[in-house]
Amino acid sequence: MPEERILEIKQLRKQFPGVRALAGVDFTLRRGEIHALMGENGAGKSTLIKVLTGVYPRDGGEILFEGRPLAVGSPHEAQEQGISTVYQEINLVPNLSVAENLLLGRQPTRGRLIDWREMERRAQAILARLNLDLDVNRLLGDYSIAIQQMVAIGRALEFESKILILDEPTSSLDADEVQQLFTVMRKLKAEGHAILFVTHFLDQVYAVADRITVLRNGELVGEFETSGLPRVELVSKLLGRALHDLETVRKAKEEQAARASEPVLRARRLGKESVLQAFDLDVHAGEVVGVAGLLGSGRTEMASLIFGIEKADQGEVAVNGRRVALTNPLRALQAGIGLCPEDRKGEGIIEDLSVRENIVLALQVKQGWFRTLPRARQEEVAERYIKLLGIKTPSADQAIKNLSGGNQQKVVVARWLAAQPRLLILDEPTRGIDVGAKAEIQKLVRSLADQGMGVIFISSELDEVLRCADRIVVLRDRAKVGELSADRIDEQTVMRTIAAGSPAGVAP
Repeated sequence: MPEERILEIKQLRKQFPGVRALAGVDFTLRRGEIHALMGENGAGKSTLIKVLTGVYPRDGGEILFEGRPLAVGSPHEAQEQGISTVYQEINLVPNLSVAENLLLGRQPTRGRLIDWREMERRAQAILARLNLDLDVNRLLGDYSIAIQQMVAIGRALEFESKILILDEPTSSLDADEVQQLFTVMRKLKAEGHAILFVTHFLDQVYAVADRITVLRNGELVGEFETSGLPRVELVSKLLGRALHDLETVRKAKEEQAARASEPVLRARRLGKESVLQAFDLDVHAGEVVGVAGLLGSGRTEMASLIFGIEKADQGEVAVNGRRVALTNPLRALQAGIGLCPEDRKGEGIIEDLSVRENIVLALQVKQGWFRTLPRARQEEVAERYIKLLGIKTPSADQAIKNLSGGNQQKVVVARWLAAQPRLLILDEPTRGIDVGAKAEIQKLVRSLADQGMGVIFISSELDEVLRCADRIVVLRDRAKVGELSADRIDEQTVMRTIAAGSPAGVAP
């Protein structure tokens, strides 16, 4: 493998108000290699790319490009120097032709006019390097996301890029399109291009990457040869949990005295192409089912399918033994399912409404907008759950945006408790809140189960899942790869399942 270093980053530091995004990170990229950059949310991957490409100024450290100090003030300057980025969200112009996108800003001219024939010829030559045969005069938006990704790569080649950064390029591609992209990546690698591949898919990393750099919490965990790093060790490094001398954080719990013979939720072969492979899942009354997996494994997608945010294209769901069509969130709510979303600020709270109005929201929707809840009833419900969950607020009429993150999270939970769901899905309920509030939320989860509610508990923090769950569903690369019962729940088993599991739609 070529060892010539084209990019060296030394002790890179970047700070935002209250957040240490990068803390002395080293990174090396070599010519003719595909180098995977991995890490969970908040690891620092995006910040590293944005500093490298001039979106953010660095606070410290050194960047050497081809042995010389690199100083760029914008992505355009980075591109002019030979560093191009293809983002997950295609930043091209869909209502222009393929040729126009490939040569935008560099159109060949004849006098003062664009030479359309020459532009077509040059566009076809660029795509030929990628083994693509397209009608370059057709609108880019008429083609699939995969083809648009290829066109973006072709545009980078037109700038004679020496480093190509691919930021989550496979997130919207199906299996065949991923292989098509990998063929192009290997071809560019053989031509001497250096490719920085940002991804969270384990299988894809081992299929195409030569080296892996892992970041965690803004710090460098290490750089590794892909061929010499077992998958379970990679999972361990991503999660920050040791593989030996593991301390089980989950205390033994008594088995539920009596579970209903019919589960609260029974999903069979539920799935959607390019979102999540078909899976089976049962959740019983009084049970907390944890969902574990790395970033991008499909945790939130599973919640979205069950709650009807994503409309499944296969499978069926039954709630309390009755088959229901969960085609939208209202149907799910009417069936007795609640969801506390991962994005508390964007999808959970309504900032300009009061605590009271946020708490009664789901109850009002369930009742119907033409049967308005009387103000006295709203106040009664709000005060009950403020007291029950210990929400710290001056009054029920306080604007929710003025509460702490932990108390906002409790308000979202209160909203669904007021609607009295049979099944409550909690997606990252403790993200972004302090340690004390986390403990209170975890205690609440167990309390809800003890009262007979079925709970699906999703968290990127493995010890939290272990602490709360009676059973754990393990996901990897948008597929269910295992299901662990109470007597098999420990960190090592979960991590090995993530690393070595094979897609399994039916629970063992």
